[in-house]
Amino acid sequence: MNVSLDWLRTWLPINQQQDLDAQAISDILTATGLEVEGVEEIPAVPGGLKGMVVGEVLTCEQHPNADRLRVTTVDTGGDAPLNIVCGAPNVAAGQKVIVATVGAVCHPTEGDPFKIKKGKIRGEVSEGMICAEDELGLGKGHDGILVLDASAKVGAGAAGALGVESDHRIEIGLTPNRTDAMGHIGVARDLRAALLWNGGTGTGEGVPALTAAAPHALAEGKGPISLHVEDAHGAPCYLGITLRNVQVGPSPEWLQQRLRAIGLEPKNNVVDVTNYVLHDLGQPLHAFDADRIAGQQVRVRKATEGEAFTALDGKEMTLTAADLVIADAEKPMCLAGVFGGAHSGVQEGTTSVFLESAWFEPVTIRKSAKRHTLSTDASFRFERGVDPEMTASGMEKAVSLLAECAGATPDGGLQVFSGELPQGAQVELSWHTLDTMIGVSLDPQRVKGILASLDIGILSEENGALQLSVPAYRRDVTRPADVVEEILRIHGYDHIPLPGRMTVSLSPKPHPDPEQLRNDLARTLVGRGFHEVMHNSLVPSEHLKLAEDLSLNPDRAVILLNPLSSELDAMRQSLLFQGLETVARNKNHQRPDLSIFEFGKVYAEDGQGGHVESERLALTVSGQTAPESWRKLDQDGMSWLKGAVEALLTQCGVAGLQCARLPGGDLFKEGLEWKGPKGFSVRAGLVHPALSRKFGLDADVFHADLPFGGLVKWSGKSKIKAHELARFPSVRRDLSLQVPAGVTYAGIEGVVRQTGGKLLREVNLFDVYHDEKTEKTSYAISIQLQDAEKTLSEKAIEKTVERICGQLDQRLSVTLK
Repeated sequence: MNVSLDWLRTWLPINQQQDLDAQAISDILTATGLEVEGVEEIPAVPGGLKGMVVGEVLTCEQHPNADRLRVTTVDTGGDAPLNIVCGAPNVAAGQKVIVATVGAVCHPTEGDPFKIKKGKIRGEVSEGMICAEDELGLGKGHDGILVLDASAKVGAGAAGALGVESDHRIEIGLTPNRTDAMGHIGVARDLRAALLWNGGTGTGEGVPALTAAAPHALAEGKGPISLHVEDAHGAPCYLGITLRNVQVGPSPEWLQQRLRAIGLEPKNNVVDVTNYVLHDLGQPLHAFDADRIAGQQVRVRKATEGEAFTALDGKEMTLTAADLVIADAEKPMCLAGVFGGAHSGVQEGTTSVFLESAWFEPVTIRKSAKRHTLSTDASFRFERGVDPEMTASGMEKAVSLLAECAGATPDGGLQVFSGELPQGAQVELSWHTLDTMIGVSLDPQRVKGILASLDIGILSEENGALQLSVPAYRRDVTRPADVVEEILRIHGYDHIPLPGRMTVSLSPKPHPDPEQLRNDLARTLVGRGFHEVMHNSLVPSEHLKLAEDLSLNPDRAVILLNPLSSELDAMRQSLLFQGLETVARNKNHQRPDLSIFEFGKVYAEDGQGGHVESERLALTVSGQTAPESWRKLDQDGMSWLKGAVEALLTQCGVAGLQCARLPGGDLFKEGLEWKGPKGFSVRAGLVHPALSRKFGLDADVFHADLPFGGLVKWSGKSKIKAHELARFPSVRRDLSLQVPAGVTYAGIEGVVRQTGGKLLREVNLFDVYHDEKTEKTSYAISIQLQDAEKTLSEKAIEKTVERICGQLDQRLSVTLK
């Protein structure tokens, strides 16, 4: 949120008492919790009259070499007077003038800026320029130099002497809980409180009160346009008044400067007044062209499902039954609290206005804004909750300003609908609680003064506790801890002394340590050429319906009640879809070869009113897995992925898993699944092309999903064992196998490892042949045997090989060729 320093001073005339510059004020605001993210100078005129000062003409003589020039000496407050050649006919000794010193840049009303340099004019040295009105950018007058009042101080800055000092734009990073500071009045209130108590040392005196708003009470009564509030929940307070004789045109210069100072471009006097009140009091308003209101009636109602609405920017929108609208007798005129309509706004020829000031229910406005992906100054405030007591004040101030700036006069009375509005909380704060939370005892009178400066009333004090009444605009102050925070931020956190001794509790390090394992696995994957990615846990709910899979259960999806946007309305149940989005994004940036991994949590309802979450490790591979080379080092993605998965399982000490073919489905077209005890399962395979195409991907994408919690448990069980190097040689036997249809190598390897006994060391597939004529498949595998205690005999070798072949035939119908 942008705040103008000059605008703040209209509420808090601090210059009368304290000379505070923009940076000092920014530091104070940051200390109170209104974090200032930037300060920008906004010059009243181009260049801000920098390098220009008030001077006094000491002497003025005719130029010896030019009839129309004068040679002057001018005192500018420096060590010595300046010699300046001037061509103005009205220059004379004794005048107070504006002098542009050497190095200053002049920004004339017409023409390009130019820099003042020391030089000679017709043989006479000139060390500056005595300025005319147009040379300062203040007007078009060039008949002579600008002569100041005799009381002007020599050496003073020109901006201050002319009353055109620069404003400063202060950018505040407003947190959602600080609804009280959504207008200049709220920021001024905090600034005054901080100045009163001066960060721990103030006495509560010497700071002026906030400027009281001039009373502009409006009489209630009926108007020519009837008001009907049909949704009292969505609009518990709605005020409207009809104004006639409106003359739409440019706003006064002071109003335009106010809006430009906070980064808004003036439109016309009616729109500018509503924007001014919004940023001044934090109360959004809306002006309708009264002559374009069908049936001369305003209805505050819910939209009908599918109702059409054309926004102010021309965008066609389809409303839902949950949207609150301001309608006339025929159609919606405005999406309440969010955006105006194209057919009811104020135009150049508008002469009658229906002005609205309301308090809309925050959740209703927030949902509408997010549903239609709109964000406006009004919705920013309504969806957080504006001050319910500012509705009438905002209307009264706007009517007064429209009378001043546009000649508007009320037609009829102020129409008021008032229902149940939120009230400020009542909080009991004991002195013991205050001292315990802060750690030190503060002076009770000081505490009471801070509370009073924040409009927190003291209803009573008894039994060592204060009964407090919190204003309605402080929606976040509801507990004793909240009140303590309010006191502390004004007193100053940095004025609470540090204790002489600090104590901390040491928590035991878990074993196995998930964070350590996470880092170890990440290093392994990075070493294999993977890159880590991180995604938001929020996804579109449509993701959960893209495929049917055991990992996806739309019926138990965690759906957000108040999503940040319509595209982030659910908690994810799988890491795959965001991985596909990342692959597609990289492909669109000419990076088709990608190997990525992510540690992330997935979420679901537990069916009993609660929620469950579990951490997964996802690997996604697309494109080439090896650098392009003349040596043809290409490797298919599935082999690359399988190698990475097995490396991770080995690193975590996972053993005894059953590896089987993964049945095809909507998520995986084909792949492998490793199963272990207690539901441990790892899946890896080719993402179904139909699913990949939904993300704009035509190339193959391979994905693996591992349960990180299961890996942590396995890593805690595994122990590193050291063995003596084998002293006896190993023996290799190659087997050529006839494999029936449907039998996988994983199944063959499982049988070999189960029946190989203690002599088996390794098993490997090194050749595959498929005869298309006979439709038969042959596998060539190698087995490595070794006895740690003696040299293997031929008989032991043959016995082991026969046992393996027999089990392959018996279990899988796999025979030797």
